[in-house]
Amino acid sequence: MTTAADSARIGAAIRGEFPVFEHATYLNSCSQGALSRRVRAAVETWLDGWDANGAEWEFWVERNEEARASLARVVHAAADEVAVTTSVSQGVSALVSALRFDGARNRIVISEYEFPTVGQIAHAQELRGAEVVHVLPEADGSIPAERFVEAIDERTALVCCTALSFRTGHRHDVAAIAEAAHASGALVLADSYQALGAVELDVRTLGADVVTGGTVKYLLGSAGLGFMWVRGSLLESLLPTQTGWFADEDIFAMSIADYSPHPSARRFDAGTPPVPSLFPGVAGMAIVEEAGVPTIEAYVAELNGRLIDGLDELGATTVTPRDPGRRGPLVCVRSTDVVRLCAELQAEEAIVTSHRDDNLRISTHLYNTDADVDRVVAALAARRHLLA
Repeated sequence: MTTAADSARIGAAIRGEFPVFEHATYLNSCSQGALSRRVRAAVETWLDGWDANGAEWEFWVERNEEARASLARVVHAAADEVAVTTSVSQGVSALVSALRFDGARNRIVISEYEFPTVGQIAHAQELRGAEVVHVLPEADGSIPAERFVEAIDERTALVCCTALSFRTGHRHDVAAIAEAAHASGALVLADSYQALGAVELDVRTLGADVVTGGTVKYLLGSAGLGFMWVRGSLLESLLPTQTGWFADEDIFAMSIADYSPHPSARRFDAGTPPVPSLFPGVAGMAIVEEAGVPTIEAYVAELNGRLIDGLDELGATTVTPRDPGRRGPLVCVRSTDVVRLCAELQAEEAIVTSHRDDNLRISTHLYNTDADVDRVVAALAARRHLLA
């Protein structure tokens, strides 16, 4: 029987591409993906070209379109439905600038698990007349679709439901939430940064109207490159007032005579593209594409199943669901002193993790192995007094 681990592009077979494993056990892809030799070389290619040729605008614009196409493939979208952004913040800010909150439809519904980007931008719209409603988690840490349904009504303009929580590792049922939102005439935004590259996402079936993400985590690129997919049928009705040069219908017309946004999702682009991040972004996404996201997802599910079994043997409190369909690449473990635990793991064991709230975050990816999982479980066993 062939398993995900038999792929030539994951696990031990790909590990040599990432120098960090020569001196550490890296389990923090939920914060930032490990640096590959290919990504480093891509950055050097950008610098070499700049040094040799000076202005390489045509090549940089071409690389921007290559990034757009790569991002579109990851989520199974058409490139014209994808805006290239510097961050999720830029994309979401442009999106809400296209919405009006001064009428009867002025409500923004957000989950308690949104990244600060979404929460802060939502509350900033209160200055424009919006009302923001938070959907709170259940005692087990989940936020069922039913909780969203209770908050959505005919006043709702936008519903925000992160695809996967950076705090607990829970997945939202985006399709069910979107069904309820659409029944009331609201748009749905699914921030998918914590899933993209390690969880198969298909915008054609996900249910959301807008999907955001970026390359610094499981897509293995650098910071400074993000995207926003917008359902094509909505583009004509969404006219952003937050805009920039590259959002124009003809960037090389260099016109300042009027506002003429591009007919595609490029209308949500902004100014000069994030050139330094395009090169590593395209290179990192190529690694993910070669392995295949479904293969990565299956492999990571096996690693995390092993991890959760090990945590159970320790009697630890695992916050993340055991059901693979309700989680992704991130496993969260409750700690009595998570700052100390995270610091000790790195300083004493060379195990790189991260933390949010009282939870230690352990995130596996295509380059991790069973040995990494066993090593972190053994290190936690030696620090059982720091686990809740």
